[in-house]
Amino acid sequence: MPRYPQIDCLRGLAILGILLLNIVSFGLPAAAYLNPAWHGLPSTGETVLWAVLNLFAQMKFLSVLGLLFGAGIVFQLPRGPSWIRHRLLWLVLFGLLHGILLWQGDILLAWGLTGLAVHRVIAQSQDNASLLRTGILFYLFGVGLLAVYAAISGHTPGSDWLPQPAEIEAERTVKLAGGWLAIDDRFAQLDGRLAALLTQYGWELAGLMLTGAALTRKGWMLGQRTPEHYRRCYQILLPAGLLITGLGTVLQYFTGWDFRWSGFWLQIPGELASPLLAVGYIALLHAHWQRLSTWRITASLTQVGRMAFSNYLLQTVVCTVIFSVMGYFMQLTRLQLLAVVPLVWLVNLVFSSLWLRHFRQGPLESAWRWLTAWTTRS
Repeated sequence: MPRYPQIDCLRGLAILGILLLNIVSFGLPAAAYLNPAWHGLPSTGETVLWAVLNLFAQMKFLSVLGLLFGAGIVFQLPRGPSWIRHRLLWLVLFGLLHGILLWQGDILLAWGLTGLAVHRVIAQSQDNASLLRTGILFYLFGVGLLAVYAAISGHTPGSDWLPQPAEIEAERTVKLAGGWLAIDDRFAQLDGRLAALLTQYGWELAGLMLTGAALTRKGWMLGQRTPEHYRRCYQILLPAGLLITGLGTVLQYFTGWDFRWSGFWLQIPGELASPLLAVGYIALLHAHWQRLSTWRITASLTQVGRMAFSNYLLQTVVCTVIFSVMGYFMQLTRLQLLAVVPLVWLVNLVFSSLWLRHFRQGPLESAWRWLTAWTTRS
């Protein structure tokens, strides 16, 4: 499979970028991920931080990864459907183990299951324009389902939005105790995660994968347009995406993150804007790649992207040690958690640099490839 440094760089940037949001899931109760007022109104500093991340990061880097996953399926097509199917089945298993044994915020299971659902659509599609339209329609259908949930949901928040003190203490006990108690808790959450994937989020994720595959086949994802073309793209997409997600962000603030509005309805602008911003970020990189490719940080991001799978799980290991083993869960504010992020990034960057001096692939990438080859031959 050919390597495209722009794709690796984007993947590395996205893997590091998702930690800006995931760090909250590691260090605070689950409700804090979407609701900064989970334990009362946040301070001015925390409100500003939430707003900035909501504008530029929330769902945006995940959307970039979804688009890149679709590109990855296109790259794997020459190996045949059996190879792709086995590769995705192994990803599902990795996701199950990761989500049950280490962290309930795993995305690998969702990525693997959705990939199994769409890879044949990508392989059999002969019309890139039709594939692109299908991806957009799938994504919009997922957003529409979110609106349906908003219409039928009650106005009383649950523990996933506004937990009671006893529920917070129970979550803290599980996080710090670890072991079988934590494994049992994560296993109990598995059915809810699968239900959300099947009934709403999976449609959006499938749409992103199909869109990424179509843009890759057109050469757009690979930087095969002129810098002027990409410049026009991000000059349109970034302001439009920021305007839409900015509206939702402002309204959430002025409603005081009230569950009736912020729990569902005001998540919709962000959902609509995330693909626009994700594609805008990709266009921004391609437009300026000639200059960016000479920077040392770009080379480092490219190395992280080449080992994205290993680095994603490495983030889980490092954060589990910090917040569960060392006991820092609920000991840091949202602002203080942000200071931990560069330390984890440094671990990713150093690990990638040292590993790739001696090996062509990351350790989990190599294991994934070997397991896929083994079961495909069998």
